[in-house]
Amino acid sequence: MKHRPATLADCTLLAELNQQLIQDEGHRHPRTRRELEGRMRNWLLTEYRAVLFLKGRETVAYALYREEPDEIYLRHLFVVRPRRRQGIGREVMNLLRSKIWPADKRLTVEVLTRNPAGVAFWHAMGYQDYSLKLEIPPSPGASQFL
Repeated sequence: MKHRPATLADCTLLAELNQQLIQDEGHRHPRTRRELEGRMRNWLLTEYRAVLFLKGRETVAYALYREEPDEIYLRHLFVVRPRRRQGIGREVMNLLRSKIWPADKRLTVEVLTRNPAGVAFWHAMGYQDYSLKLEIPPSPGASQFL
């Protein structure tokens, strides 16, 4: 598998893939492709880096991450739907860890708890549970606590 840094010219592709990721995760805040493209462009211009992973000429995955002084925060890792269950996610993680990311930093990722396949994947990659964010969603029409 080959990889290359994503550039601003890749924002349309990244937005398309990000939209699929949002759908697959069951995220509650869907966005339009245009909104996602603008957000991706802003991220790449500021604090994030993206990497595209290719098999031949086909883009099979992407990763979006932010490097901080003591950690790498992986915001997105997405494998295209027809290429799942082929070891690509594992291969991408191995490339990130061996060729792209420094070995002396903590690696963090967030995964929605309603995505058990995602939770299982990250555990298989060596990530350990650290915290669990809990919430009470607002009631429809409610504006404040009683």
